[in-house]
Amino acid sequence: MNDLTQLDYQLRDHVATLTLDSPPVNALTRVLNDELTLALDRISEMDEVRVVVLTGAGKVFCAGADLKGRASVIQGPGDLPAHSRRTRECFHAIRECAKPVICAINGAALGSGLAMAASSDILIASEKATLGLPEVDVGLLGGGRHAMRLFSHSRLRRMMLTGMRVSGAELYRLGIVEACVAPEELMPAALDIATAIASKGPVSTRMGKHTLNVIEDMSLRDGYRYEQDMTAQIAKTDDAREAQRAFAEKRAPVFTGR
Repeated sequence: MNDLTQLDYQLRDHVATLTLDSPPVNALTRVLNDELTLALDRISEMDEVRVVVLTGAGKVFCAGADLKGRASVIQGPGDLPAHSRRTRECFHAIRECAKPVICAINGAALGSGLAMAASSDILIASEKATLGLPEVDVGLLGGGRHAMRLFSHSRLRRMMLTGMRVSGAELYRLGIVEACVAPEELMPAALDIATAIASKGPVSTRMGKHTLNVIEDMSLRDGYRYEQDMTAQIAKTDDAREAQRAFAEKRAPVFTGR
């Protein structure tokens, strides 16, 4: 990951930390967009990574699209569709990453930042965090469909039509984030969850995330049938057999990822 310039990558004990680092407000530049997609695609195929923590450097998680750099990206025919496609794939890379992604929201997550959070598996917020859709103030749209995964009908429309931001404390009250903690406690809290996930069988967590993604829009009957099929597949793996042996022998399992 030494080729990343606006994204910091760290790996410790099977936990990869990705930190958005595009000063001053971590706007989603083309470079950051492409690097985040690339890093998550790589992580999907890295056995040494079992879980990801995504956060932002400084006081802002991500202030949204890079409006200042938009003119240099969109200059002629075909540039806008290509730009839109790259942006979509960035968010899909988070959701479709084979490893669970914990979003540690350290500050404002606006527009594209909100879409990143909504595409993650587990959310935890700092007391300084906010989620918002400010595009109405600059004559644009964006992030509404992602926000539908988090917010109710009325709240989402109020956010999108007025630009209001929702605080970390309110996000916790609404059940959107797992916790709202002091800024200095954000990463330790996120890493606690990440460590718990990393201690589980990597096959089970990987296939568990994949299954939840697939069944999200299915009917109850079809979704549960698919989940049962995936359970049957997991049960045939070495890790599943090791987990069952360890449980019976009252010891910690030793997983191999197979």
